[in-house]
Amino acid sequence: MSGVIRHVRVRGRVQGVGFRMFVEDAAAMHGIEGWVRNRRDGSVEAVLAGDPEAVRAVVAACRRGPRGAFVESEGSSILLAQRHPGERFSVLRTE
Repeated sequence: MSGVIRHVRVRGRVQGVGFRMFVEDAAAMHGIEGWVRNRRDGSVEAVLAGDPEAVRAVVAACRRGPRGAFVESEGSSILLAQRHPGERFSVLRTE
């Protein structure tokens, strides 16, 4: 599959508001593979892999967040990473 892999870090009021489930749902809606997790510093981090337009849509969703979230900043970068074929989308433990 040709596609893009992006690493996303979202800061603000993004924990305790369902942000990970929000990203998981957006990823499923757009056919994205990857993962999302809380970070101990209060941010949320995700890796999104798939069609470039679909990845852009999920990154845009991360900029908004779910109801109750307040996104202060979002940073994303293209990753050079190895994909694991067949892996869908996962919520990982806090790191």
